[in-house]
Amino acid sequence: MDNFCLDSFILKLHDVNAVKFGEYKMKSGMMTPIYVDLRVLVSHPRLMNQVSMLMYQKVQDEGLQFDSICGVPYTALPMATIICSKNELPLLIRRKEAKDYGTKRMVEGSFKDGDTCLIIEDTVTTGSSIMETAEVLYKEGLKVTDAIVLMDREQGAVDTLASKGVRLHPIISMFKLLNVLQASERIDTETVQKVRKFISDHNTFRPNEDNGQYVPVSKKQCVEQELTYEARAKLPNVQPLASKLLTVMAEKQSNLCVSADVTSTEDLLHLADTLGPKICLLKTHVDILKDFSVAFSQKLQAVAEKHNFLIFEDRKFADIGNTVKHQYEGGLYQISSWSHIVNAHAVPGPGVVSGLASVGRPLGRGCLLIAQMSSQGSLATGEYTKAVVKMAEEHSDFVMGFICGSKITKRPEFIHMTPGVQMKAGADILGQQYTTPEDVIYNKGSDLIIVGRGILEASDRLEAAEGYRKSGWDAYTRRMGQGCQ
Repeated sequence: MDNFCLDSFILKLHDVNAVKFGEYKMKSGMMTPIYVDLRVLVSHPRLMNQVSMLMYQKVQDEGLQFDSICGVPYTALPMATIICSKNELPLLIRRKEAKDYGTKRMVEGSFKDGDTCLIIEDTVTTGSSIMETAEVLYKEGLKVTDAIVLMDREQGAVDTLASKGVRLHPIISMFKLLNVLQASERIDTETVQKVRKFISDHNTFRPNEDNGQYVPVSKKQCVEQELTYEARAKLPNVQPLASKLLTVMAEKQSNLCVSADVTSTEDLLHLADTLGPKICLLKTHVDILKDFSVAFSQKLQAVAEKHNFLIFEDRKFADIGNTVKHQYEGGLYQISSWSHIVNAHAVPGPGVVSGLASVGRPLGRGCLLIAQMSSQGSLATGEYTKAVVKMAEEHSDFVMGFICGSKITKRPEFIHMTPGVQMKAGADILGQQYTTPEDVIYNKGSDLIIVGRGILEASDRLEAAEGYRKSGWDAYTRRMGQGCQ
């Protein structure tokens, strides 16, 4: 559709009463302050066409490969039908019950063993409806690797499905919907806060600290009281640099890391000195600097000490142990001599951590493992993420935490840092997805927000940094205030 805008589509959903606020009983019997009823769309053909356009655009953006499409009965079936009709794609129909005559098949359509089927759904809470359809398809010899959903209530479906080998690709998140309706004055702040609290309190799956598997949260189970940054810093098994960072965060009341993606050392030093009072961590990309020198690295260390923040070189090491050892301690940048923290991909295996640790551990440095990424189509999900957690646990004397989209382990000695944060959720043209400080810290349980363009592109960087610092800290204190009532 020409000039189609997702925000205007959300407003149209509200116009046709597909989004309702009040008190509604869900399928589970739970009462919810928001009800998303997309069944009404069948009476609005123009909106149905827009849905099909959005979903097919998502398929193309993610580069998904499949042989056929199946809509979860019944609401998503017309959506899938329109997508297939408009784009000349094979459609499969899953029956809710088998016929007692004819072929008695549970899946109608033409397919062969080993074909991959893309699932289409309208709304997800736990992801159970998608898995029910996937299991029927599995029994027919089909594969399911991905599912597209119009509305994700953000109550655990993405992680639940990932743990079962299915990648979920939402079009609209619950918090995106709330942001748009509030900005358009369709709902007030009180309503937004009520819905956000409900979503947070009723996340249907949380990670099990023993094995990383996702397990159901009982309706009667309250949220466990978390340890504060100060308490975590004093844990006997916390990595030394993690302890220092947690202490800095508590002292400065800041869980803000600024991504200093500038290309001159003068700009970087000015940025560090200006924003230093607001941040606990400064993230650099040293290889984009045009005029790096040892003298610069010494000045940066002095600024960090002056303003009491740590330096994180976002190097993303991803090679065998012997190679990363030399990359870390030598070469032009001599990263280990000035950066408190570095990060690494787990793809090479534990050797990458061992190689870095042989250099960094004697210097009191720390490492973050990249467990998840904020770019669309990232492969760092599911089993990979669980393997990263295991690797961190086996090297906890050097690995201090994770780069991730949300909390992935309950072990309090590990720090979770989330990139791709802006005040307004969304995505850029290169596939970077943004979430808000409140969503990251309060809802997804991360410890630290990493902000780049939201501050660097602001007319007043210091004011913007203070806004992010306050938003992140408020979300943390709110999270600390919940628990068993």
